[in-house]
Amino acid sequence: MEDKMIPYFVHEGDMARLERTIKRLWVLCILLAVMLVATNGAWLWYELQFEVVETTTQEVSQDVDTGTGDATVVGIGDIYGKSETEGQDYNN
Repeated sequence: MEDKMIPYFVHEGDMARLERTIKRLWVLCILLAVMLVATNGAWLWYELQFEVVETTTQEVSQDVDTGTGDATVVGIGDIYGKSETEGQDYNN
C-alpha cells in the first residue's frame, strides 16, 4: 500500500477554512437566539395591547298582561295566529 502524505500547507489551509466556517456558524447561532427572543417579545407586546373585557349577565323578568299563561312575542309588529292562553283570541 502506498503511503500518501498531505502537505503541511494544504492541511493548514483546510484548518483555517474550517475555523472561519465554525466562527460563521457561531454567529448564526447567536443571531438565531436573538431573533427568537425578539419575535417572542413582539408577540407578547402584540397580545398585551388588547384590553380584557369582563361581561356580566342579568336575568330580566317582565310582567305581561295576558291573563293566565305565557305570552309569545316574535319580532316587531302584528302577530297573526291564535293565542295560546286559554283559547282566547287577542288578535282582533
